[in-house]
Formats: sequence, C-alpha cells, structure tokens
Amino acid sequence: MKVTIPEERKIPMIETNNLSKQFHDFMAVEDVNLSVQAGQILALLGQNGAGKTTTVRMLTALLQPTRGSARVAGFDVAKNGHDVRASVGVLTEHHGLYMRMTAVEYMDFFGQVYSLSPSARKARLENLLEYFGLAEASKRRIGEYSKGMRQKLALARALMHDPGVLLLDEPTSAMDPESARLVRDEIARLKSARRTIMLCSHNLTEVEILADKIAIIYRGRILIQGSPDELKREVFGAPEYVVQFAGEWNADGLVLPDGMEMLEKTATSFKVRVKEPGVLNPFLMKKLADASAPVLSFHEETRTLEQVYLKVMATARGKDYVQ
Repeated sequence: MKVTIPEERKIPMIETNNLSKQFHDFMAVEDVNLSVQAGQILALLGQNGAGKTTTVRMLTALLQPTRGSARVAGFDVAKNGHDVRASVGVLTEHHGLYMRMTAVEYMDFFGQVYSLSPSARKARLENLLEYFGLAEASKRRIGEYSKGMRQKLALARALMHDPGVLLLDEPTSAMDPESARLVRDEIARLKSARRTIMLCSHNLTEVEILADKIAIIYRGRILIQGSPDELKREVFGAPEYVVQFAGEWNADGLVLPDGMEMLEKTATSFKVRVKEPGVLNPFLMKKLADASAPVLSFHEETRTLEQVYLKVMATARGKDYVQ
C-alpha cells in the first residue's frame, strides 16, 4: 500500500512545537513538544482528562491550537486543515460501525466520504479487506462480526484513503485476549509498512510491545518522553543485575570495578547496579569464573513500563512511589 512520506523521511511525520489548547480558564494542553518519524509508533500515556484526546484533535485539525504549532505529514494543522485530514487515518475508542451494513457497503461509503472514484473505491476496499483477512466475510452484516473482526474493519476504514499517519485511541479496549492479539499484530504490520502511528492506550503491556517512543502526559503537560529503555534508565537509573549461585558462596572478597555498585548480598546471591553493562558484565563474569564461583544464573532485574508510569505519576503528584 502506498504511503505518503515527506522528502526521504527527513521531515518528522508528526511534529509539535509548544502545542497548547486553552478552553476559557482551563489549559487542557500546554507546551507539548513531540517528534515522530516515518515507521515509528509513539504511545501517548496518561489518565483520562490528561489531554490526550485534545492533542489528537489538534493533530487532526479538528481543534485549532491556542498557541504553538503542529505539522502532520508536512502540513500545518492551523493553515492546511484539509491536507492534514487527507493525510491522517483515525481510529477512535468508539468507532461507530454501522451494524446493518456489510463490510463492502461500509468501506464504499467511506470511500465516497473521501471523494474516491468508484474504481478507486472498489480497488481499495478489496485490497484492504483482503489485507485484514475479512474478504470472505465482506458480504456479511457487520453486526454478525466478532469484536476482533469489527476492530480490524475499523482499522481498514481508517486506511481507506491511504494515509501516512494513523492516530489510534484505545485500539484494543474491552477486547478478549485473542482479538486484542490480532489487532496488535495488525498495528505492527502497519508500522513495518513505514506508517507513522500515534497510539493512546491504558494497556501498558501492549504499549511496551508496540511503541518505539513513549510520552507521559499529566494535566496537559508532557512529563517525560523517550524510548522504553530510555525511560527506564531515566526513572530508575542504571540497570540492576542479580547473580544467583547454586550454593553458598562468599562474595565478600569480590572487588568490583568503577561503574559497578553492590546493592545487596546474601549467602547465595548478590545484586549490582551497572552503568555500562556491555563493558562491565563480561568483566564480572570472568572474575567469577576465575574464582570458580558456582554461578547458577545472571540476569537483569526487570523494570516494566507500568513501574515507570506509576513512579512518574507518583512524583508528579508529590507522593512516594511504592512498588
């Protein structure tokens, strides 16, 4: 499928500069700065009312910014609203499928909304229904579809006009695990086709699987953003590793290099914080081997996106983070 990408992917497909929106005395979004390249998935995380939906509405040129600017697919959202909407596919949490229509009728209707010619509509809907595995059910009423099939159809509709940017709001909300997995797989496939995707979701496990970049928004402001690994390091510091022994082993005489800090120690294990794992971990393993230590396992202490999110939000509220 053809994707419109600004000049050799040098221009971000989504870019905001101090994007802000005020409603009377309420600042819904304040000084949001984002940059998303072609083929990237950005996850925007936050509580209900944090400013996610307002941000998405400005990026689709449905709301005018109060101040600041945003460009989507190279177009200014304030000056080129029609071009922005032609470049964006949107999947809302409540996607408004028409249950009495067949999938073919539904897709053809939206093709007319986007002013596609009859031949272009036919080609696009056949291609998309085949792509999403819905071709055999295309003549059935949408009301007969499973939740997973309906969500895939809503994704197909968002792609009907061949946009380069997708804005997805809770794409797997209230779905059973099997259907949610199907939709996640489709999102990953769309990313591999060099589409740019902004994902709003409360499912942090799903976000950790899909997202290249994550931004956490609170009361209209971005608190932190970066790749999942960057966020974990910024919030929790250098990674921690646990060495487990097959039996008791005295680590008291073990001399650690600069950049490696002993955090805790028992008769059968110890935990260290390591600034440069790629350099220092092999050094540590060699020292343990030279000392004939009965190493049973050596693994990184897992930090999840949920832990990152909860700590960031606790800090924003001035509360202590409790694991």
